[in-house]
Amino acid sequence: MASEEPSGESELAAMRARIDELDRRIVELANERARCAQQVAEVKRAAGETGSFWRPEREAQILRALAEHNAGPLSDQAVTRVFRELISACLALEQPLSIAYLGPAGTFTHAAVHKHFGRFVEARPLGAIDEVFREVTAGGVDFGVVPVENSTEGMVTHTLDEFPGSNLRICGEVMLRIHHHLVSSEHQLDAVHTVYAHQQALAQCREWLDATLPRVQRIAVSSNGEAARRVREEPGAAAIAGAMAAEIYDLHSLAERIEDQPDNTTRFLVIGDHDVSPSGDDKTSLMLAARNRPGALFRLIRPLAEYGIDMTRLESRPTRGRLWQYIFFVDILGHAEDPTVQAALGAVEEEAALCRVLGSYPRAGH
Repeated sequence: MASEEPSGESELAAMRARIDELDRRIVELANERARCAQQVAEVKRAAGETGSFWRPEREAQILRALAEHNAGPLSDQAVTRVFRELISACLALEQPLSIAYLGPAGTFTHAAVHKHFGRFVEARPLGAIDEVFREVTAGGVDFGVVPVENSTEGMVTHTLDEFPGSNLRICGEVMLRIHHHLVSSEHQLDAVHTVYAHQQALAQCREWLDATLPRVQRIAVSSNGEAARRVREEPGAAAIAGAMAAEIYDLHSLAERIEDQPDNTTRFLVIGDHDVSPSGDDKTSLMLAARNRPGALFRLIRPLAEYGIDMTRLESRPTRGRLWQYIFFVDILGHAEDPTVQAALGAVEEEAALCRVLGSYPRAGH
């Protein structure tokens, strides 16, 4: 007479069978969604649409609705990541996106591309921020991704300085938590005698380096991706880089999260050649110039307060070719098509020597 299967093993087998069944259903539903996406593309092509099928406002609405519907135990962040990749894969069936970014491969800008667009895109690394702007302007790619500010190091002025001479629009933003790791082809920390990193990464990890590797030579390079590429073949060298760079260049992690500020975050902009419709939770970026008179800046931004518009960012940059004259970059909450924002911008235009909307786009979550 055969012995009965223990109740625990029977229960485990039943749960595994249930998981297998759910996995099959998930695959079926994912493919059904993909077929719907293909049908959407066919309708758009029949209507004469030939440009990018990516609609950032629609994607933002989908992800927000999923987070609101989520009852757990998965976190909202986990649900968003899963569906971001599903949306990316479906969009690639319609029309694959090409994205230029500040390279090389493995930089935090590369990670921002994947966070915002998913991994089913053609990510094209370029050597400088102005090259990204030029490639998008020329139509060589659909969109570009460039860094614009860091929570500890401030604004990326090279990005701001490109907008006065460009007609590109801001189509989105990405907030990326920056975790620096010390990576190397070596297996032991005491074997490291040189550390390569971008100058900002060296600054953001200064306290850890002073305490842990005080006698190690520090060499600034163009990017953390470049640092990881260099140390792959250099004995005794390590790089400060992100997890993506360590994966791409097959390096070992000698220490993780060595940044001095645990909430270190970089904001990136998505640039393109078209406007974005309202998503329901948006931000608008402006480029302003004041008239040369007393109280000019106060007069310039006063209408925002009068109309109850929340200004989240104000930065100034020198105007090229005009000594001691400045352009102001302003971020406000709301979409340029919102009636209240429209009224406020109309009042700003009356006071400004220049008032240009750089773009309205969905506000990024962290």
